[in-house]
Amino acid sequence: MAKKIISILGLSLILSLSVCACGEEKSFLSATDYELDAETAQTIRGVNIGDDSETFLAAYRDYDILSSINGGDYRFLPVEEIPFTSELTTILPSFFVDGSAIDLDSFCEDNGIEKEALLSFLTDESYLEMHTVLYQYLVFTWENGKITDIRSESMDYNRDGSYYEAN
Repeated sequence: MAKKIISILGLSLILSLSVCACGEEKSFLSATDYELDAETAQTIRGVNIGDDSETFLAAYRDYDILSSINGGDYRFLPVEEIPFTSELTTILPSFFVDGSAIDLDSFCEDNGIEKEALLSFLTDESYLEMHTVLYQYLVFTWENGKITDIRSESMDYNRDGSYYEAN
């Protein structure tokens, strides 16, 4: 079940980011940005459970944020349109290839692929034999304008990539 959710999130990320911020300079989270304090679930950027949107945006405004409102599909929203007071889940996703975060547009262009084919490309057995591919994301759950849960999740495509083989 978790792998299916991660697959859906990965595909959602690819499709959502394909329509946003074209031509803008993007910032990337590093692998250490996905580490949480084991006792407090505080992010490395100082965001805690109970914090509000102001604290969250001070730390993450410059990064790609996907939002799911009332359990709906994840999609990119400009930060000023994210309804933090709604039942909301936000994620900060990144694909890492060989330890470096990738810009999806540049990666697709450099490899001559369409964004819709990115997940298949990254999970192809021959690609995984030569590269390490990791999908990481921070998950923030919101209620009444406050963060109620923070999780760091990931999918190691080299270890779990076979799950994505076409049926």
